[in-house]
Amino acid sequence: MRIDVLTQFPELFDGPLRTSLLGKAIEQGVVDVRLHDIRTFAKDKHHITDDNAYGGGPGMVLKVEPIFAAYDSLPDGPKRAVVLSPAGRRLDRDLVNEFAAESNLVLICGRYEGVDERVLEGLPAEEVSIGDYVLSGGELPALVIIEAVTRLIPGVVGRAESIQQDSFESGILDYPHYTRPVEFRGMTVPEVLRSGDHAAIERWRHEAALAKTKKNRPDLLQQ
Repeated sequence: MRIDVLTQFPELFDGPLRTSLLGKAIEQGVVDVRLHDIRTFAKDKHHITDDNAYGGGPGMVLKVEPIFAAYDSLPDGPKRAVVLSPAGRRLDRDLVNEFAAESNLVLICGRYEGVDERVLEGLPAEEVSIGDYVLSGGELPALVIIEAVTRLIPGVVGRAESIQQDSFESGILDYPHYTRPVEFRGMTVPEVLRSGDHAAIERWRHEAALAKTKKNRPDLLQQ
């Protein structure tokens, strides 16, 4: 899988793309992540990628020409273009699974007031948000998508069943987890998890997952 990232700040990706499972997947060639500085595609001598908005108002807007030029520089072939924006569709499990099935994602990192609307119309591109809040730019959301998508690629996560037990995969949150020591500051690991009775453990985990979902995300149970 190839992921192209169009950004004004490629340096923000340096550490995360070299760390943990994501870094290992890139190093082994399981996923190919390419960073493209859209400032290098601006035609003026100062490499300006933003301008004032038509109609007035505060803030700047990312210009259409550098983004199109960066996109046009990518290899031919089917691509799914995504603009990271708080105005977009909220990222969820289903959308991550959709992205993981693509051969080439193009992640366009919004900044300031956003991108010129003609980016969405002309490429075309879809807007995606990681939550109902605003960040300074789309770089961190792009990393979230890269991390979420990459771990679904076969071979990235060591044990496939780990993914199957993740929160949301069954429609509810994951069950609580414990490890050594058995007792810590008066808090103990539930006895059933130490019993060796696998059927009882599975029942406890299912009930605990439902309880956690009811507490933290009751909307999932309504769905």
